[in-house]
Amino acid sequence: MEADIASQAVGLTSNADFSIWNLFIRADIIVKTVILLLIAASIYSWAIIIEKIKLFKKINTSSEEFEEKFWKSKSAETFYNNLPSNLEDPMALVFKGSMQAMLKNKSKANLNERMSTMLEINIEKQMNKIEKSYTFLATVGSTAPFIGLFGTVWGIMNSFQSIAISRNTSLAIVAPGIAEALFATALGLLAAIPAVVAYNKFNSDSKKYLTRLENFSKRFLSII
Repeated sequence: MEADIASQAVGLTSNADFSIWNLFIRADIIVKTVILLLIAASIYSWAIIIEKIKLFKKINTSSEEFEEKFWKSKSAETFYNNLPSNLEDPMALVFKGSMQAMLKNKSKANLNERMSTMLEINIEKQMNKIEKSYTFLATVGSTAPFIGLFGTVWGIMNSFQSIAISRNTSLAIVAPGIAEALFATALGLLAAIPAVVAYNKFNSDSKKYLTRLENFSKRFLSII
């Protein structure tokens, strides 16, 4: 009898362990899949966030340096001829692509219109590179809470099944399942909130940089 009581006590102690690892281990395959999916989405989101922070810091500095050197140059063609081959700055690449198109076709007919079109095309090309992976952040921000909620609903359903099978409404029976379920919701929010904040921040930064490129292209066009 004493051995049975001790065994039950150990079992209750084990079930009462609500550490993150034990919550994951006790979860069924569906909830585990949801948890792993949310963790993977969160890790990839943070990788994108860190990469974009570095990118905007880099291009803001490099574009400022490029503009300063460009407006100090004697002529656009001279500046173009002295450009290094390994350009990475988006503004410099917009200028280089547009100058290449102009020098290939030296006809002055509709020059303003042709250059304007080339500048727009090159700006769009560079912005597409900058805005790469924004869709993933937006997707994680909008879907992660619902994926977590699915894991929560599934876990609570399992808890009710445990009640039905054991015919015991004790909190000790349903608490582990509910804890696993709520863990999935917490992970969903943990993945979604940084993704949404980062998407809004980077989207705003992109618009500012786009305005900067457009202002440069207008000033550049005015001197052609």
